[in-house]
Amino acid sequence: MRESVEKALEKIRPALQAEGGGVDLVDVDEENGIAKVRLTGACGGCPMANQTLKNGVEKVVRQEVPQIKEVVSV
Repeated sequence: MRESVEKALEKIRPALQAEGGGVDLVDVDEENGIAKVRLTGACGGCPMANQTLKNGVEKVVRQEVPQIKEVVSV
């Protein structure tokens, strides 16, 4: 499942990088369907980071990997 989440993140990375940020996969809790990520660069300290996480990163990951129920920032 980790590889599938990484592939999904590759789809969103260009948009984040265009804004000076990025996203790294930290861990995948397969049992609970949770992907743990770290927003980096400009995204890490942005006041809109939570919206980016939920409306951008989580949306794409959940579409690509239906087993993932939630994406959280660590």
